[in-house]
Amino acid sequence: MKIAVTYEDGQIFQHFGHTSQFKVYQVEDGSIVSSEIVDTNGQGHGALAGFLFQGGIDVLICGGIGGGARNALANAGIKLYPGASGNADEQVNAFLRGQLAYDPNTTCSHHSQEEGHSCGDHNCGDHNCH
Repeated sequence: MKIAVTYEDGQIFQHFGHTSQFKVYQVEDGSIVSSEIVDTNGQGHGALAGFLFQGGIDVLICGGIGGGARNALANAGIKLYPGASGNADEQVNAFLRGQLAYDPNTTCSHHSQEEGHSCGDHNCGDHNCH
């Protein structure tokens, strides 16, 4: 199994569509056997689902994510665990133990951090922020 995590400085990056790196873990028999940091080469939102699919990813752990990206991941057969935060390695190990703290309803959490950006009064690309 291959698990990808949106990644920045050892932590789970909080906006899927803006991540510049994933940390990808190869898992066998419930244990991490290897990991690598992979650059997204400037791809964003829906294109990232294709990037992960081409990389053979089975599971994505991330922070906030929009509806369009959710749909693209579902269509690619990638299981999604949004709303996670903290140290990437620790969270993957928690996932493997069945103890990952995540929120399946997390969407667009990045907007609260951007000046002049308010969810609810517009569409964000190809998804609603509600």
